[in-house]
Order: sequence, then structure tokens, then C-alpha cells
Amino acid sequence: MDTGGAVSSTSSVKVVESSTSKRVMRCSDMMLRILGLLVTLVAAVLVGVDKETKVLSVTVIKTLPPLHVPVTAKWQYLSALVYFVVSNTIACSYAAASLAYSIKFLARNNTAILVRTILDLIILGLLSSATGAGIAVGVLGREGNSHVMWNKVCNLFGGFCREFEAALVLSLVGSLVFLLLVVVAVFNLHKRSSSR
Repeated sequence: MDTGGAVSSTSSVKVVESSTSKRVMRCSDMMLRILGLLVTLVAAVLVGVDKETKVLSVTVIKTLPPLHVPVTAKWQYLSALVYFVVSNTIACSYAAASLAYSIKFLARNNTAILVRTILDLIILGLLSSATGAGIAVGVLGREGNSHVMWNKVCNLFGGFCREFEAALVLSLVGSLVFLLLVVVAVFNLHKRSSSR
């Protein structure tokens, strides 16, 4: 009789551990999705409103006075920055939709978790490529390229470059968040398959 009681207490402990583990996994998934939503939103908004205008003096002929020309730096002028804004907006929208799905439905079946993991991977790839493109443009803006005679522009548009750098860091954090979401989901799927 005592052995029967020991077996039932062991099985109840497993149930409690399993329930606690599921709660921790679900909570970490939701917190990561909220974090992904916030950092991609802020990154997209930072670049989306980033604009700086400077008045440059241009000398056409040395005997004439210089012309004062207003020059504006905007994210719409570079296709890599457009890609960056659109990718962060897509990632933000997806994070909001997947968060709403996670709150509304408890993804109990492996197929739903697998589909969401694949979508998380797609967003991870999208964000990583957009961040890489943004970093490449940022390096050109900061350092220039003497081989092709591209001048650096961050010495002229310092505020524009600083805001873009902050957005790059946030987008990189967003990529890491989606990577962690994939790791959590794979770990969750592994635990589910090993418990069967």
C-alpha cells in the first residue's frame, strides 16, 4: 500500500513540474513577443521620422560668392533604409498578431507551434538581412569609400546618423529576440515530443 502512495505522489510531482514548465514557457514566449513588438516598433518609428536638413555652401566659381543650398537627409532616399523600415514594420505587425494569437489561443498542438516557429524564423531572416543592409549603409555614411569617391555624410548629418544607429541597435535586439523565440519554441517542441 505504501508503494502505491509513493507512485501517486511521484506522478503528481511530474504533473506539477510539467504544468509549471508549460507556464514558464508560455510566459517567456509572451514576454519575448512583447519585447520584439516594442523594439521593432521603436526602430521603425526612429528611422521613419528621422530627417535632418543642413544648409551647405557650394562654390561654383571662385570669383562668385558661394551658393547656400539646403540639403536634406531622409530615410526614403536610400533603398536599404526603406527596406529597413518596411522589415521592422512587418516584424512589428507579425509580433502583434502572434502575440494576440498566443493570448487568444493556447497553442496546444504541435502543428500550430511548428507553423509559428517557421514564421518566427522568416521574421528573423527578414530582420537580420535588413539590419545587415542598414549597417552597410551606416558604415558608408560614417566612413565613406575612397575607392569609389563616396564621401562620408555623418560628419554633416550627425543627428540623422545617431538616430539611425540607435534604430540599428534596436533592430539587432529584435533579431536576437526572434532568435530566442525560435529557441524557446524548438525546446518546447522537443519537450512535447520526448514526453510522448
